Amino acid sequence: MAEATGVTGVTGFSSSAQAMSLVAFTAVATITLLLCVMTGPDRDDLDEFYTGYGSLSPMRNGLAIAGDYISAATVLGTGGIIALTGYDGVVLALSTALSLMLLMFLLAEPLRNAGRFTMGDALARRMPGRAVRMTACAVTLVALLPLMLVQLAGTGDLLAFILGFSSDSLKTGCIIGIGALMISYAAIGGMKGTALIQIMKIVMLLGSGAVVAVLILHRFDWSPGALLNAAGRNSGVGSAFLHSGLEFAGGPSPRLDMITSELTVVLGGACLPHITMRMYTAGSARQVRRSMSWAVPCVALFVLVISVIGFGATALIGRDVIAGADPQGNTAYLMGSRAAFGPDVSTAETLLFTTVTTAIFLTLLASVAGMILACANSLAHDVFARGRLFRSGRSHDELSPRREMILARVSALAVGAPAILLATLVQHHSLQPLVTLSFCLGASAIAPALVYSLFWRRYTRTGLLATLIGGTLTVLVLMPGTNLVSGSPISAFPDADFNWFPFTTTGLVSIPLGFAYGWLGTLASGRRKAEEQRGQYEAVEGWILAGAVRRSS
Repeated sequence: MAEATGVTGVTGFSSSAQAMSLVAFTAVATITLLLCVMTGPDRDDLDEFYTGYGSLSPMRNGLAIAGDYISAATVLGTGGIIALTGYDGVVLALSTALSLMLLMFLLAEPLRNAGRFTMGDALARRMPGRAVRMTACAVTLVALLPLMLVQLAGTGDLLAFILGFSSDSLKTGCIIGIGALMISYAAIGGMKGTALIQIMKIVMLLGSGAVVAVLILHRFDWSPGALLNAAGRNSGVGSAFLHSGLEFAGGPSPRLDMITSELTVVLGGACLPHITMRMYTAGSARQVRRSMSWAVPCVALFVLVISVIGFGATALIGRDVIAGADPQGNTAYLMGSRAAFGPDVSTAETLLFTTVTTAIFLTLLASVAGMILACANSLAHDVFARGRLFRSGRSHDELSPRREMILARVSALAVGAPAILLATLVQHHSLQPLVTLSFCLGASAIAPALVYSLFWRRYTRTGLLATLIGGTLTVLVLMPGTNLVSGSPISAFPDADFNWFPFTTTGLVSIPLGFAYGWLGTLASGRRKAEEQRGQYEAVEGWILAGAVRRSS
């Protein structure tokens, strides 16, 4: 990340814009915390804490789903990829929209019907048991912790970039302070409180981004062709910027690497637990369909907006300048927004830029709060309440709603505090491997488990555990060997080289293996076990696929 002096010179952030941003950030933090306090659930009302009673309208629930789906890593990372690689970045951005469409058409309704509070509920609907729930919780934590680290660790650098300071101690202080605020959102507001923050975030993000995109198009006489041509000229790579192959040009198989990355995003993006938990907030199958019909267009509009801003940043500033500010391009969205105003910035434009920075700040807050909530819910519900950890397992030993609520709130702290500590330790490293790790886990372990559990009659408990554990371990073994971790100037450890896996993501190997583990585990269960568990699935098939009845897990 560039030092404050360099950043100001590149982006032209004025002291007034920085002061207004600081005031706006403080106001947003205060207002959102008050919202969580006012909408927080009663101390013994689990349904309100976990699902908000399904009281959100389809429009508001759809906006909340889109808000959870569009994380700060997506806004800043995808914008940077588009600004630095052009065509390849747009294709990866479109893959994120396609992922949500896949969830909408294939998994949304069965997930809502099968689950109650967590992913463990959905998997245990047909295969109840402590092992299933505890494994689901472990995979939830392993999949979401890397994404939390990315966004927490990026908080310090992002605020330093906007507010114009460079002190490492201030950056660490920002991580700790913002992390504590995110824990408060999850612990106090529950599902309903975080949903309201997600709605505020997506409205501000899309509204401010759309205005910036319009200003950029206006700079090029409303001609997308002129914008693309200017971006190609200022990219420093000519026509390659507008064709496939730039993102993975240094690898041995750029096209295969690109296809694998697209597949990983499509399968993994929408299957992450903090996204799937939003399906349980819909009151009926019809409502979940209507909610997704709002979420998908919002994400599609975001892809359009961020594509215009990314190309606009390259066209107006230049690819070298963007890479100089941040090799990953994470500041391209803000730099492109600032450049859209031109050299002379009016008060109205300063206010608009403040809205853009505030939207990014709110995106950071909301994204991590949703992930902490998903992890806390899984710990409290799947491990302690349903997994009966540290308890005898007798029927009279069930956790009371009040105790489970307390555990959920304590779990938010138990998840968030280590995440904050780890974020302070990794903030000076490249964080792209962590983003990729989460998506690979979603595509290689969670997606196969959900697809098989919801649709394959012969699937067994052994197959499910093999899918979750095998897919997760395969990704964890392969990821350290990728060029994102070592062996390149922009890797997490640029001075080391233990790169032995020739691709950027693990999907080419781990996704087929994730599905294969489930198939092999089911075969290993034997015919008698498969038939027995097939009967268990047929008993709940109507509930899962048609939503004929919805019963508690």
